[in-house]
Amino acid sequence: MSASHPGGDGEGGHWTFLTNHARVLLHIARDPEVRLRDVSAAAGITERSAQAIVADLESAGYLTRTRVGRRNRYTVDPTVRLRHPAEAGHPVGDLLGAFLHREGAAAPEDPQDGGGASDGTDAAGPQR
Repeated sequence: MSASHPGGDGEGGHWTFLTNHARVLLHIARDPEVRLRDVSAAAGITERSAQAIVADLESAGYLTRTRVGRRNRYTVDPTVRLRHPAEAGHPVGDLLGAFLHREGAAAPEDPQDGGGASDGTDAAGPQR
């Protein structure tokens, strides 16, 4: 029996913890004015797949798209609950905050608490 390593093609095959929907949402949360061409390249998916995922996320209320000139600007709603019943008690802001905080970027603003990360931190650290 060979040992597999994280992200490798061991006995479990090739799989990752995050879905393409999560990856796309994370990229948009990092840069609300990102081009879908850049999102698709970073996520390793086609631009058409990125467009379909953005449409899914929009229809589910996770983000809104606003046209600004020839570009789109995206706004993430961190209060929308995760979809799977096992995680339905958690808002998507918890997931985004976990990744964006570690990268040094501010988490999406929570409209209910007046801004900052949904986990009580911002780019400067914990709130007091």
